[in-house]
Amino acid sequence: DGAILLEEELRIGEARRDYDPEVEAGDEMSFRRPGVQDGVMRKLRRGQYRVEAEIDLHGLILPEAKQGLREFLARVLQRQLRCIRIVHGKGLRSGPRGPVLKNAVNVVLRRTDAVVAFCSARQVDGGTGAVYVLLSAPR
Repeated sequence: DGAILLEEELRIGEARRDYDPEVEAGDEMSFRRPGVQDGVMRKLRRGQYRVEAEIDLHGLILPEAKQGLREFLARVLQRQLRCIRIVHGKGLRSGPRGPVLKNAVNVVLRRTDAVVAFCSARQVDGGTGAVYVLLSAPR
């Protein structure tokens, strides 16, 4: 079954121990795999790719958010979507722990091989409380 295979790939990718920088509440997030061109990042930052699906995680507790994000990623990859938006919130009510969901989204996306690039959304789409995510083109 394709969904099970994708979930396994996501889990394996997430288990890798890459360096995952922490982000603060107001910080912009930005990440790209080697070989992703400046023009692609510019278009992504400007919101010029059509967002084909989105998930809103803010208000969820961490285990619920991570599970929801994994399931969402498995679904969008199965549907071969190219650009998605994830709303994680800014973490302003997380207190001294910092933006818990924002950091979790940052880690999961960096460790998911199908994620080509991501960056904080334009202000109108959630600003530093959301990210645009570019997924690898279907093979």
